[in-house]
Amino acid sequence: MGVKPLRIGCASGFTGDRLDAALPVVEELVKGGGPACLVFETLGERTLALAQLRRRQNPDNGYFVELDELLAPILRPCLEHHIPIIGNFGAANPVGAAQRVLEIARALGCGPIKVAAVTGDDLLAQMPAAELLGMPFDPPTAIEPQALVAVNVYLGADGIVAALAQGADVIVTGRVADSSLALGPLLHHFGWRPDDWDLVAAGVLAGHLLECGTQVTGGYFADPGFKDVPELARVGYPIAEVNAAGEIIISKPAGTGGTVSVATVKEQLLYEIHDPGSYLTPDVTLDLTEVSVSQIGVDRVLVRGARGTSRPTTLKGTVCFDGGWIGESEISYAGPNCKARGLLAIAVLKERLAALGLNVDSHFDLIGVASVFNDERGEWLDQVAAPEPPEVRVRLAAGSQDRRLVERAIREVEGLYTNGPAGGGGVRATITPAMNSTSVFVDRGRFESQVAIIEGRA
Repeated sequence: MGVKPLRIGCASGFTGDRLDAALPVVEELVKGGGPACLVFETLGERTLALAQLRRRQNPDNGYFVELDELLAPILRPCLEHHIPIIGNFGAANPVGAAQRVLEIARALGCGPIKVAAVTGDDLLAQMPAAELLGMPFDPPTAIEPQALVAVNVYLGADGIVAALAQGADVIVTGRVADSSLALGPLLHHFGWRPDDWDLVAAGVLAGHLLECGTQVTGGYFADPGFKDVPELARVGYPIAEVNAAGEIIISKPAGTGGTVSVATVKEQLLYEIHDPGSYLTPDVTLDLTEVSVSQIGVDRVLVRGARGTSRPTTLKGTVCFDGGWIGESEISYAGPNCKARGLLAIAVLKERLAALGLNVDSHFDLIGVASVFNDERGEWLDQVAAPEPPEVRVRLAAGSQDRRLVERAIREVEGLYTNGPAGGGGVRATITPAMNSTSVFVDRGRFESQVAIIEGRA
């Protein structure tokens, strides 16, 4: 009969995703029976850097903040039904996150549990900063040593495979490639060789289709009247059923909202793909040019035809460094002639920043007229041929390494209450630390995953 297909449920597509998405996916996996696993993709470049900052302040911190809320509803049923959980919610501290998973399991009375922490992605822990700063960045970037916040390399699936081979119930990673979260259990389940490039490519493709969560089931797809999606507030998270030949069926839990169609799958298929014929990942170079997508039932789409060639000789690392501070402040103008009053407010702000000699990077938007399509400096706002809107909102963004300059700049927006055009109101202001990033490519032979197994009992 051969090895049964593996079903992989995905319950998170990014750091800010819904926290209550996993239970319907787990219930569907349990109902279907057979081999299954659950993955969470919760990590982005900026969020990893922020996690590194949190860990600097507290060595026990640095993992996904809402880990308890994410796992508590589904940890027990996954353990009872032998559904491994794999997530990059370890962020800057996979070992700390693994310890927290044990604490959650004890609090829930889950019984025996084996948790694996996959590490090895933190370049700053393995390479002197001086050596790192001497490497070529892409794009070229000058970084002061004291500005470095985090440098994390994208690892592949090998650590996840090793953890599963050791019987891990929950696998916590730091920075691995998003698609590797699904490829790892496929390599383990089917025993695919890591150099069987077509099968590895199929596994990476399955992971790519899952990695953004509901983008493949109707989220980020809906456009009323053109691409309608039912019950988007209850959109179901995806499940990929993969067989030993690398054929993939994308579906979602029964009774949930959203839709799985050829169109939703094709959109996700090409999402963030720089070259469909040569998509570079740590595990394989994926060729999508022969992939076919077909509807085989309601909310069931078959995907096959992935091809692969050898993996790159380098691994990509994301370098995050201090970008100073960004301040934002806004004020609204409504009613007749509001566009002209908003433009006058921007003119006043520009003159005030110049008169005060504030050396900040500034950007102006007139929300309701031009913001998303605004140019870099907002200098063409008065040239936009737009009808008179019912209301506009003036936005100033200011950036500098000096927080005091940013605070002083955005204060000028509040000053418009009495020193600007008529009818301004609703001022709000925020200041947040800025994070800049660049990329570096390192010899993959210098880095490998490490797996630490932590066992616990309630």
